[in-house]
This record gives sequence, C-alpha cells and structure tokens, in this order.
Amino acid sequence: MDKQLIISIGRQYGSAGHEIGRLLAAKLDIPVYDRNLFDEIGKIKNIDTNDLVKYDEVPRKKFFSRKVRGYSNSPEENVAELQFALLKSKWADGDSFVVIGRCADELFRGVDGFVSIFITGDMDVKVARVMEKRNMDKKKAMAAIERHDRKRKQYHDYFSKTGNWGDCNNYDICVNSSRLGIEGTVNFLYEYVCKILNRV
Repeated sequence: MDKQLIISIGRQYGSAGHEIGRLLAAKLDIPVYDRNLFDEIGKIKNIDTNDLVKYDEVPRKKFFSRKVRGYSNSPEENVAELQFALLKSKWADGDSFVVIGRCADELFRGVDGFVSIFITGDMDVKVARVMEKRNMDKKKAMAAIERHDRKRKQYHDYFSKTGNWGDCNNYDICVNSSRLGIEGTVNFLYEYVCKILNRV
C-alpha cells in the first residue's frame, strides 16, 4: 500500500463489528489490532501480559483510582495507555492497520489517511448473534449487549476529548451491519475506504 491507512472500528456488541474489522483488514492486506496488542507489549516490555488482558477496554473505577504527579494507580487506565502508546508508535513508523475499539477514533483524529467507522445493528439481529455465539437465552443475550455497550461507552468517553461513543458525528461513517450482512458490509466499507484513499 503506497499511502498510509489507519482505520478505527467502533462497534456495538453483537453487531459483528470485530469480525467485519478483521475481514476488512484482510481484504486490504493490512494488520488488525485488538487484544493481540498484548502480545507485542509483552515482547517489548519483557513482561507476562496475561494478567493485563482482564483490564482490556474496561472503564477505570472512579472511586478507587487517582493520579499522583501524572501517574495513575488505575490498572485499567495504565493498560489503555500502554496500548495507545504502541498504536501511536506504529503510526509514527508509517504503518497501515485496522484497530478494533481502543479509542482509535480519538487517537488518530485529524491524521492523514485515517478513516473512523462505527458499526451498529438491529437489536433482534444482535440478540440472535449473541445467543448463538455465547449459547445464551434471549434475556441473557440482551443483558450482555446492554452491559458490554455501557462499558465500551464509559471506557471510550473517559479518554475521548472530542466525541461520544456511538455518536454519528464522531465518525466518518456509521453502518448498520444488519442491512447488508457481514460480507456485504465488508465489501461496502472496502469500496468506501478505497475512495477515501484516492482523495488523500
């Protein structure tokens, strides 16, 4: 790829946003980053990151965390900052990649070759997907969707200075994956990204 491209994928739980992001990255032949960032962090810092994964994309506990001289005692915040620093270093190196979540829409806002995407879906389709993927009944699936989306919003909005999670004004494009399905959504976004690249 001649031009640097960075794509952020924000997504509602059950919208297949993670799968769409991975397929889009494969179609563009660029890496995708999500929890696999911990593998690289572990190699760079020479640490075991297994204990850190539980803090991935988790909002900090406001009443149990504080900053002293710029340092936070919040493991959730420190894990997020480790990921942000690694993503920024990849951008500085000129790499192209897709990021699933992790406030990438905030990290790279205003950067040339950056496209921010938010993927939503119809509730009945999201519920059906969660029921199948996690072997849940309808009531538990709906509760899981509400819980995960609430945490994602809290996590995102804590670090974001310019926009709220899921607000259409915060993204270049918002797509309902229930309309075109997973493959159709990937193809649609691929064409959109290619058109954006041609204008940069």
